[in-house]
Amino acid sequence: MQAENIKAEVEIEEREPEEEVLRMLIRLSGDWEAENSCHGYRKNTGADIEGRRIFLAKEGGEAVGYLFGLLEKTERPTSVVPEGATVFEVEELYVKPAFRGKGIGKMLFYSAEKAVGKDADYILLSTATKNWKAILHFYLDELGMEFWNARLYKKVKREGREA
Repeated sequence: MQAENIKAEVEIEEREPEEEVLRMLIRLSGDWEAENSCHGYRKNTGADIEGRRIFLAKEGGEAVGYLFGLLEKTERPTSVVPEGATVFEVEELYVKPAFRGKGIGKMLFYSAEKAVGKDADYILLSTATKNWKAILHFYLDELGMEFWNARLYKKVKREGREA
């Protein structure tokens, strides 16, 4: 099925964190945890989602992806965002594996960008994905985001311990 056809079949809607929506997001986040694709990712609880702006992707009534984040004013300037700017921090963006590569993540992001655009000066996000090359391509090349920083790690090999 081509991406154009998927777009016609997928609905993106902003939702309140009501019980049914929380159940869908918690179930999807459990699927994400089981993928083991992000360093340290764990399934959400309702408390992780409460107070967030939620965008849900559905196909035929089935939830196939989501984005949620928090709108806040910055208290201190950073190297990129000035003090007092309003920032929408994307905390999670997830699409079920069978639906990836079909434009759904992009639709979720652009829906959120449009919805928060009247209030936000910036959209920020961080990622802990193990597939960083693909995700950076998605965020930089497909969504037009700018690169800000990276946090890298290397476990040090010591005598008597494997790296």
